[in-house]
Amino acid sequence: MKSYVALVHWEPGSDFGVSFPDFPGCVTAGASLDEAVEMGQEALGLHIRGMMEDGEPVSPPSSLEAVMAHKEHRDALAVVMLAPVMPAKVVRVNISLPEDVLGEIDRYAEQQGLTRSAFLARAARQAIAQERS
Repeated sequence: MKSYVALVHWEPGSDFGVSFPDFPGCVTAGASLDEAVEMGQEALGLHIRGMMEDGEPVSPPSSLEAVMAHKEHRDALAVVMLAPVMPAKVVRVNISLPEDVLGEIDRYAEQQGLTRSAFLARAARQAIAQERS
């Protein structure tokens, strides 16, 4: 999981501002440090998701050392924030199954509130995890 450095800035009488050196323009603020960090995490997620939806490349995270090497960053509190886990691209496949097995899958998936695809993906992940352990 990738993590990015957020810089928290504060001056007496103002909110806590949050910026991301790896994402110029991705900024937010909060009335308290906790709120600023929470808002920063949300802003980071929205920014990265937006970039991915727009087909823009997401740069790899800079190291804390690289960020703090810049003189203008030294007065800020550095906070490491986890990037959101992005779902893998969905790919349509064509498979063949016996009709009775397909019926069982569909009935079970419906009982569980799943689509056929979601059930098959979950069953495959479980089988692979079991095999690995």
